[in-house]
Amino acid sequence: MYRAHFGLREAPFGLTPDTSFFFNGPQSQKALNTLLVAARNGEGFIKITGEVGTGKTFLCRKFMQSLGPEFVTAYIPNPNLSPQSLILALADELAVLLPKDTDQHQLLKSINLRLLNLAAQGKQVLLCLDEAQAIPVDSLEALRLLTNLETEKRKLLQIVLFGQPELDDKLALPEIRQLAQRITFHYHLGPLSRDDVEFYVAHRLRVAGFDGARLFSRGAVARLYDASGGIPRLVNIMAHKSLMVAYGEGRQQVSRGHVALAASDTLASRAGWRARWPWLAGAGVVLAACTVSWTLLNR
Repeated sequence: MYRAHFGLREAPFGLTPDTSFFFNGPQSQKALNTLLVAARNGEGFIKITGEVGTGKTFLCRKFMQSLGPEFVTAYIPNPNLSPQSLILALADELAVLLPKDTDQHQLLKSINLRLLNLAAQGKQVLLCLDEAQAIPVDSLEALRLLTNLETEKRKLLQIVLFGQPELDDKLALPEIRQLAQRITFHYHLGPLSRDDVEFYVAHRLRVAGFDGARLFSRGAVARLYDASGGIPRLVNIMAHKSLMVAYGEGRQQVSRGHVALAASDTLASRAGWRARWPWLAGAGVVLAACTVSWTLLNR
């Protein structure tokens, strides 16, 4: 809707994890480096935690993309599965051919054989589990047993857990303490700092094709940080809405007021916004801007 108006090739603040927009900020780069070092180390479990919207799935995709040809990756986005279903999902990701009505013993034997074949080819296998806080306790124990598969030299399977902080609570349970002891590398993704938000917004705009001096005013970035708390997903949502509002007004730059309107229309924005700007309370301001935009488009 607003791309041509601002000189953009594509929408800069989409919510899908497009790795071309990966931001090499201090936290995301440290997390990626931790993952890459741990993967090459080849031992145990790796854990990445972070609040909702801090970019764990994005990081997972970038991590898998950054691995060399010596790695084979399996990815399970929703691991809220029983032990049997979780192991079947792994077999499917590794292209393990299973006869009909395979029992547990044959399933594990087939996976072990596939892992041995890959190891013989010089491949390291990583299983990446997103939303890991949702894994049932008995399925976590099944994962631990899978990491017992090894040669005399190294483990045949390495497991990377990406989850919300509730994952730490689950790992603290006495019944899975053996798994917790096997986590050799971990990192916690926090929110972006005020300066990071400035660079983050500029980075995404640049990747999307913007070549001007400054599309978001300094005041707009400050409001964006205050309203989002530095959570990248919220930054994306409100930056996108701010662009819609500015476009609806025919402006070439996003102002503090545009971000304030976008924040008032975003349920997850910091509650303080409504306290400081009570006259903005209620939804529909961005919808109104869209209506203006639609009118402009159809003149």
